[in-house]
Amino acid sequence: MFPKPALPVAKATLEATAPVLLERAIVWLNHVLAAEPAATRRLQAHVGRLIELDLSGESAPEARWLPRLVFRITPAGLVERVQDEASMPAVDLRIQPAGPAVRSALGWITGDRPALRVEGDAALATDINWLAGNLRWDVADDLARLFGPLAAREIERVGGVMLVAARQAVRLVADLGGDGGAGSAAR
Repeated sequence: MFPKPALPVAKATLEATAPVLLERAIVWLNHVLAAEPAATRRLQAHVGRLIELDLSGESAPEARWLPRLVFRITPAGLVERVQDEASMPAVDLRIQPAGPAVRSALGWITGDRPALRVEGDAALATDINWLAGNLRWDVADDLARLFGPLAAREIERVGGVMLVAARQAVRLVADLGGDGGAGSAAR
């Protein structure tokens, strides 16, 4: 039996890996955006605009250690991270989870659209809202390019079963956390 890791160790590990994970997430987001011409066209109307994803506010005390996450819309209709805060103008749009960031992420994993607080430019907010509601990752297409159509179908089938199980587990954890664990397992 291994001892349970202390919270500071887990936080330190997350802090160390967060920059790499963030860069990979941006590459993935741009891949999904580029696969949908309507998405890039909508963003091209806002070239140079800045969007802040604020996970460190009052609604997300567990994420206060995160760096400021500001993204610029590129001429290609994609996003890039802006890190030079000294020369950064005011953001055009600020997005915050309406509840704790962890609960919002869990909701996203289970297929629920998390509640967000959006402040700033109305036209940009409208297009970001459209993206959130309509943009989907075509996993099957990407798998077929990598492994061929037959293997992709099997991987997708197995992945679908695993996703259903993961969603059920996340919902169970969220239910247990939501009411202190009393009676949730009996449902």
